[in-house]
Amino acid sequence: MSRVPAGLWKKYIAVQIYGANTDVGKTVFSTLLGLRVKHGLKRRKYQIQYIKPVSTGPASDRDDDYVRRYTGQTVSTLFQFKDPVSPHIAARDSARDPKDIPNDSFLNHRLHQQLRNSAYAIHHKSDDWGFGIVETAGGVLSPGPSGTPQADIYRSLRLPAVLVGDHKLGGIASTISAAESLIMRGYDLDAVVCFDDKSKYQNGEYLTRYFNDKMGIPVYNIPWIPNNLDGKDEREEQALMKQYYEKVCKDREVHNIAARIVDRHRKRIENIDSMASRTHKTIWHPFTQHKHVEKAEDVLVFDSAYGDYFQVKRTSKSETSGELDDSLPMLYPAFDGSASWWTQGLGHGNPRLALEAAYAAGRYGHIMFAGATHEPALKLAEHLLEGLKNPRLTKVFYTDDGSTATEVGIKMGVRAACKHYGWDGSKEAIGVLGLKGSYHGDTIGAMDASEPCVFNEKVDWYRGRGYWFDYPTYKLKGGRWVVEPPAGMEEEFGPVQQFAEQDDIFDFDARGQSPRYEAYIEKTLDRLVKREGKKFGALVMEPVILGAGGMIFVDPLFQQSLARVVRRYNFATSSEAAPPAIEGGHAWTGLPVMFDEVFTGLYRLGRFSSASFLEVHPDISVHAKLLTGGLLPLSITAASDSIFQAFWGDEKSEALLHGHSYTAHPIGSHVANVSLDRMDNYYHGSKWYQFKRDWKEVQSQATSTRQDKRDKTWKITPNNLQTESRLWSFWGKEFVHSLSHHERVDHVNALGSTLAVSLKDKSGAGYTSSAAIGLRDSLLFDHSKVQIHSRILGNVIYLMASMTTTQSQLKTVEETFRQKLDAISE
Repeated sequence: MSRVPAGLWKKYIAVQIYGANTDVGKTVFSTLLGLRVKHGLKRRKYQIQYIKPVSTGPASDRDDDYVRRYTGQTVSTLFQFKDPVSPHIAARDSARDPKDIPNDSFLNHRLHQQLRNSAYAIHHKSDDWGFGIVETAGGVLSPGPSGTPQADIYRSLRLPAVLVGDHKLGGIASTISAAESLIMRGYDLDAVVCFDDKSKYQNGEYLTRYFNDKMGIPVYNIPWIPNNLDGKDEREEQALMKQYYEKVCKDREVHNIAARIVDRHRKRIENIDSMASRTHKTIWHPFTQHKHVEKAEDVLVFDSAYGDYFQVKRTSKSETSGELDDSLPMLYPAFDGSASWWTQGLGHGNPRLALEAAYAAGRYGHIMFAGATHEPALKLAEHLLEGLKNPRLTKVFYTDDGSTATEVGIKMGVRAACKHYGWDGSKEAIGVLGLKGSYHGDTIGAMDASEPCVFNEKVDWYRGRGYWFDYPTYKLKGGRWVVEPPAGMEEEFGPVQQFAEQDDIFDFDARGQSPRYEAYIEKTLDRLVKREGKKFGALVMEPVILGAGGMIFVDPLFQQSLARVVRRYNFATSSEAAPPAIEGGHAWTGLPVMFDEVFTGLYRLGRFSSASFLEVHPDISVHAKLLTGGLLPLSITAASDSIFQAFWGDEKSEALLHGHSYTAHPIGSHVANVSLDRMDNYYHGSKWYQFKRDWKEVQSQATSTRQDKRDKTWKITPNNLQTESRLWSFWGKEFVHSLSHHERVDHVNALGSTLAVSLKDKSGAGYTSSAAIGLRDSLLFDHSKVQIHSRILGNVIYLMASMTTTQSQLKTVEETFRQKLDAISE
């Protein structure tokens, strides 16, 4: 993916000419369009530029020379390959080394540079406007030099498109398919052009009806290219074509399409310019204190997103001078540093996911799920149960988002516990056990499973039903991994422990069980259950990381200990008889253990399930966020058979009466299957090899010494990096360790795609801290190698990578983060 600003300027109009096929007249239309605009539109004068990013064939057949001959306009070709074949073949055959083939990013940057220079020249030289015509090679999905389809290569720029239809036999189908390919990728298709050849095929007549009626896109029929050129010499041919261009460029249809391009540009500018004020007037934003959003300019305007980047509207706030410069693009790329609230997996605008969503929409639309089934939901349930590798889990329940999936899980656990212990939850207070700082969602039931905090303290229905344990946390401080008890709780949890590597914290064989942790947990439960008579229906935990609570990394040994103690503890109060054991090989004991993996699961931390880090199989497991790769809302709650049996009975009231209109919607389920397949392949293949190797090269030295005793040829390879015992991060190890030494940083954590940096604050950490605000704003608004859109949780600023990002892309983000952190420290 390319990190370039989208091609939008106020006084420079850039349009991309695509063809439904090769040899459909793209260059002829580009010439006509340039001549029409040159004569003036909307009482303006335009400076015209024609750009051919990639061209193949001999120099005598160059399209830019052709356009210059008949228009006299400025023309350029960025990459010319001499062989008259597809660009991916021509580039390969002309390159001495495969590295010489221009990659997609380089091609996009070159094209953007050409457009930017022209826009700058127009702005500073005259009152004229600029008009850039970018003509592609071949058809919409013809490969570029790298082999990537053109529509994907240029998507970052998102230039408005005009499609030149195919007039030949079969051209109707190819034109419609080409248009759908562009629309599916998020292009604005301004118009379709058909050359009227007066033939028996009459493609233009059919396409006019089809696009107008079915898609609301105008079709313009242009007089046919002279067909009496056979036998003419070059001079005669050029004379005939000159006459054609002089006449047809004044044709009403050519004028109308040029005027439409200009008008669409105007409307797009007006829309983007007004979006912030219209939003400020009509939208109630989530997690926002609107009293602090004083001006419309405080609202970020996103025009589009692609790969790891948003396209964000420039404002005076984002400019160094404090004033907007109209010579610059109206939009700039900003790295999506929160992975769009933790959902983004396979990159924004992923064409494969868009295609799969279209397939499922075309096959199903939405169909109700009660008492029925469909292939995507069944396949996804089977995929999840297999991937979780949890012998306890046998059933999958579908919901729409993480909060409702968590609420379903709580209903499951509490019902199972009440039925087992003979409690009446409608008349008795039943709570949950959890961890301080945890947060499981914004619906009332899920909210009640968290202790009082900034998210719920003003929620009038909140009751906070449960008990939340203190716990040790782990972090990287000054280059050393440590496990720290909460302040003043050294007696309960022991002193600070130091570890050479993050892997050592998760090495349960070496650390063993913790009698100290288990004694603290049992003592607490004895007080709550035996002395105070409290009743609990489930243990609810986020494995490893408490996300919304502040990116808190919990000592995994404590979470393992808590699950172990809860499972062996008798939660019957002192006045109750102990119930008989639940039958079944994987039946829950003590209390149902529920893991909320909405944030931490499905490869967010580098593994399919974050439960594997704790070596604990929960009875209930909740998943969402990355489930559909960042495209659609969908969530699931997986449960064991013994949980399922708690809802088995003769009365409907005994069933799990929960559901949504869009339960297990087939579009989301199908996209989820594709997304999980792709991430499975990344995990088992070489996609993440460089990230894993970066984290193993140093710490594996001791391991390799032990391994050398068995295998003198041991080395780091994709195969021996796949072991579940090894931890790694998308974020560079040297970068993470350097942050841990920074004067402004208290500690840092990195695991999988997640990086959390806790800044020092003399006034105290937590949600009331403002320590991270300055860094957040500097990352987004101050000019640097890359601008970064990030979120903060009090004094904690975190960044997340998508599953498709590359090491080189993150290096730039890391350099910028370190630079901005240094700047606020001066």
